[in-house]
Amino acid sequence: MAAGATIHTFTVTLADVDRGVYDDLSLRVARHPSETDVYMLTRVLAYGLEFAEGIAFTEGISAGDEPAIVIRDATGSLTGWIEVGAPDAARLHEGSMKAGHVAVYTHRDPAKLVASWQGKRIHRGAEILVHSFDRGFLEAASAQIERRTTMSLSVTERHVYLELNGQTFSSDIHSIAAA
Repeated sequence: MAAGATIHTFTVTLADVDRGVYDDLSLRVARHPSETDVYMLTRVLAYGLEFAEGIAFTEGISAGDEPAIVIRDATGSLTGWIEVGAPDAARLHEGSMKAGHVAVYTHRDPAKLVASWQGKRIHRGAEILVHSFDRGFLEAASAQIERRTTMSLSVTERHVYLELNGQTFSSDIHSIAAA
């Protein structure tokens, strides 16, 4: 856990109809002092949207050599490398060499992000999806985050329905290939 990090607790009801994943989660999220609420919400959404056995937050910003989220199988082998924000091409290349599944969830303009990787080597770049949300969705929803947040996350036909502390928001999930 990062020095000076603020701990946020999310009680999440997850219903991902698209993947057939239903679970109740209790997440303790360490928010680094340099991390915005929008970035933290993007991390929490990525966790829920990628939820699988063996998923875990890493030290994130405090550990420069790890993605925000990893997924490991029962043997401890890395199977998922989930980046949040605007990683560089070298990180995606490294993640794709180490894990079978790599994804990016961004709170920035995904077209500009993908354009910044053009001409750079990214192993299996065409298989890496960059996910984003409708403009304004993350900003509006992140305003509802408190130190203890109750959250309901539902996904149907690539559309997110999010309830945070009694306030509801929704967005399509937009996905483009990294290369």
